[in-house]
Amino acid sequence: MRRLILFASLLALLAGCSQSGNWGWYVIDPRTPGGWTNIRFLVSGMGATILISVIAAAISIVLGLLVALPGQSRKRWLRLINRVYVEFVRSIPLLPMLFWVFYGLPIVFRSMGLNIPIDPFWGAVITLAISDSAFTAEIYRSGIQSIARGQSEAAQTIGLNYVQTMRYVILPQAIRRILPPLANQFIYIVKMSAFASVIGMQELTRRANELVVTEYRPLEIYTLLIVEYLILVLIISAGVRWLERKMGSDERI
Repeated sequence: MRRLILFASLLALLAGCSQSGNWGWYVIDPRTPGGWTNIRFLVSGMGATILISVIAAAISIVLGLLVALPGQSRKRWLRLINRVYVEFVRSIPLLPMLFWVFYGLPIVFRSMGLNIPIDPFWGAVITLAISDSAFTAEIYRSGIQSIARGQSEAAQTIGLNYVQTMRYVILPQAIRRILPPLANQFIYIVKMSAFASVIGMQELTRRANELVVTEYRPLEIYTLLIVEYLILVLIISAGVRWLERKMGSDERI
């Protein structure tokens, strides 16, 4: 009920503001042909944002696991690979990495005799996946280390090797525990996908920027953009809570 009252109050406030000459909420008013066209233009970028985020998150989850496992090894050189990767990737801001992947990586490929162009979509996916994989690796590490050592020892006593122990004993329990932070990383990817707009990717933020240039109403248009991201995050959060209940991740220890 409180949320409904708050939402109604917000609508009333915006409606009152729209009567003033200093406001231009008509640009996103669904009751007018122009407003409805602008809303459709903005919302049409949501598909690209979701697709970028889902693919990048899937790659990040796999890559993060591959980076995390050497960090659990008894061999020092494998642990060193893990630490170097995590610290190096975490230290690079997302925007410079995006520029390097989009503009620099094709040059590296050409120097190797490979003609592999990178379009804005895959430039954004690769950047987000690499950047997030370092954080995902640390989430895996904390989850794996939270499992009692005795379980690994018990698995070895019944003849399971390292891979089998991880697959059948450790990881199933660890994933239940790390599901909430993994969901937070997915939300992080969704929000950081806005950087793809600077290399020309037609996602939510790019569409909003283009509309601002034509309508000259940044406050109103960026307000709708924020609402779009808010809706996406709320949907993701609801889905994660449902998944936590199904997997038992929300059970009290």
